[in-house]
Amino acid sequence: MSDTVPELLRLNDRVTLLPIIHGSGQFAWLTRRFMLEHNFDCLAVPLPPSFQQPVEEAVLELPRPSIVLQHPASQSTFEPPLPFNPELSAEEYGESADEDADPLPSSYVPIDPCQSVIMAIRAAMGEHIPRHFIDLETNHFQPFSTVMPDAHAVRHVAIEKFAAAILPSIPPPSDELTRDRMHYMAAQLTELEKIYQRILLVTSILHWPWIRDAHRLLRTDQGRSVDDLENEEVSTPTRHKINSKTLLFLFGELPFITSLHERARAELEDDENLQIDGVKELLIAGRQSYLDDLGNRARKITPLLLSKCLQYIRNLSLINRRMTPDMVTIITACKQVLGDQFALHVTEVATKYAYADEPGANSDQWIPESDQPITLGIDQARLPNQDVVSLVNRLPGPPISWQTIQLQRRPNDKERHEWQHNWNPYSQCSYPPEDERIELLRNRVSERAQAIMGQDLARTEKFTTSVKDGIDIRDTIRHWYEKEIYVKVMPPSRGQLDACLMLFDSPADPRDYPWRTTWFAEHEWESTLAFFASDFQQEMVGPGIGLGIYGGAMFLYPPVPIRDIWRDRRLNFTETLEERLIAAACMHSRSKHVAIMSPLPPGGGWKRLARRFKKHL
Repeated sequence: MSDTVPELLRLNDRVTLLPIIHGSGQFAWLTRRFMLEHNFDCLAVPLPPSFQQPVEEAVLELPRPSIVLQHPASQSTFEPPLPFNPELSAEEYGESADEDADPLPSSYVPIDPCQSVIMAIRAAMGEHIPRHFIDLETNHFQPFSTVMPDAHAVRHVAIEKFAAAILPSIPPPSDELTRDRMHYMAAQLTELEKIYQRILLVTSILHWPWIRDAHRLLRTDQGRSVDDLENEEVSTPTRHKINSKTLLFLFGELPFITSLHERARAELEDDENLQIDGVKELLIAGRQSYLDDLGNRARKITPLLLSKCLQYIRNLSLINRRMTPDMVTIITACKQVLGDQFALHVTEVATKYAYADEPGANSDQWIPESDQPITLGIDQARLPNQDVVSLVNRLPGPPISWQTIQLQRRPNDKERHEWQHNWNPYSQCSYPPEDERIELLRNRVSERAQAIMGQDLARTEKFTTSVKDGIDIRDTIRHWYEKEIYVKVMPPSRGQLDACLMLFDSPADPRDYPWRTTWFAEHEWESTLAFFASDFQQEMVGPGIGLGIYGGAMFLYPPVPIRDIWRDRRLNFTETLEERLIAAACMHSRSKHVAIMSPLPPGGGWKRLARRFKKHL
């Protein structure tokens, strides 16, 4: 072992320290590779012995995640009020009364596939390598963490060089308990040296230099032995399931990225580049979810847009001095490049773990309290008995800063059912902001159609005193030998367009658009509107707010009173929804032309239908 393990990682010929960053999928991959490249006959785990049985049982259930929780041995924090003492000031009395008033937080070990320590235990159990948990038993665990370099660097830099580079910036432990833990683990390693020949300790890179120092002091008989440090009385840790919706608070990586690591492990795929390629897969999965949910309403998410989004993610990561993006960076880029709805679907996909137990599968079945999952939050958890406890991680990664991003969430089925139940089917109205937007669209389509009509009357002439409607480059080059400039003259279009058709889904399936009606203008700036759309009562998006999807619409502006085109017997000769709209527009239009916007140009049948009313599309 001494010939292959780098000198910087060896305590002596029998003990190797592997410095890692907790909660990093890149370091978990590095840990597995390191254990495959070198032979060890013992794994030292930086956790107390009381955690060994529940942690190893939980590791056997991976990829199903769980949490091993240890409450302080004494949960009672009630102390009788101090008797009044006139010699104490108000400040001293308050300090004495409030001292130790807060309960000690419970400590936990996340059974996360992307935790390096969990990966080491998992690999050791698979190879039948003995495991020894060597940390000090404590009730009041104090995490020791700080801001660390991006773990992506270890893909290109050897671990010993990475550790040596950040060694000058590693602060010494600031509290006595952490220093005692370093001395205790060093002393436990000296005891294991008497039994095993090749020992591996996977520990935080922040603990690595101080364990080396404590071990060096022990070799010179200046350190503290196991007998000098006392283990506290602790409660028995318990293993719990996790509410799948709160796995984001348990995992060091995004749940989706963690799923990719487990999939690669199960299918024997290469997972070396998942930290980067996983972001691409996340966007592709988010796009599929987005298209499945919105259908025809979804905007086209082209490869070009995805590449722009990835470029934006990279730039934001570099601004934040990171090489790999975090969740806030990904969602911010998706929101600003592809819109709120796409960002919402990416968020939902990113927080889903493929191997988690889905809640609500047996909602009517009684579940014992011991089997009920706990719900995690920011440094706290709600237990099955509904108690809320503070939490501290025994495998802490770099500090996390929580940020708020404004996204309009989708209502759940319960809310939609309640809104649908309270809906009054005998009264409805359109949403004024949406009315304004569709009127602006109608105005734009009409202007564009009038411009197309005027193109047939365009002509060119020699430049004299004005460039008119712009220089005609084609005719200028054609007559270059004349040394003259030709300009375009666009005469105003003749006539007006009072009918406008918009076909969003053609050919339209009548079963998808059962809502067919004609709306009259509420004021002089609105059009007479006839349309076919989906049933808004089937998609409630808010209390008293339903969402309908246009299949096609006809606008008459200035508004005129007409019969309901869906009940007008004069239009019964039409066969499809689009033909009925076209026939109604041609019948009620007072101009010779009807503007039409559709995915495809009008075919011969539609043109013949327009000629029946002496109109042109």
